[in-house]
Amino acid sequence: MPFVRISLLRGKSPEYLRAVSDGIHRAMVETFNVPAADRFQVIHQHEPGELIFDRNYLAGPRSDDFVLFAITAGKPRSTETRQAFFKRAAELLGQSPGISPEDIMIVVTTTSPDEWSFGDGKAQMSEPGWEARAFVDRLEPVEDLP
Repeated sequence: MPFVRISLLRGKSPEYLRAVSDGIHRAMVETFNVPAADRFQVIHQHEPGELIFDRNYLAGPRSDDFVLFAITAGKPRSTETRQAFFKRAAELLGQSPGISPEDIMIVVTTTSPDEWSFGDGKAQMSEPGWEARAFVDRLEPVEDLP
């Protein structure tokens, strides 16, 4: 379901990056109807001059701690759901690793289920019963960052 691209300036510790990853994922699980095991993220760290953003456009002031979350989702969510997600993400990321709400930008793009393949050369989300399989509790731990 969601694929998250996280863009920020280079120089943060592995612990900071892990807290960013954990915070955005937790917000999606809690408010965006995402299974806990559905975690696909890429963190892009940029050199100064490679991450260009306005310091004050529609929010701000933004600092060098600015983080852009570009989320590709497999189905649309209601305005209320998206607003709850944005709020919860800002709360969690403020708690850890301490990102100011002004430094959090989230863009959600939706796709149709048949545009996703999780492997095996199949479009799993176009198969009957895929949602039930996606939300099954897993007995083994989900592998992610070390």
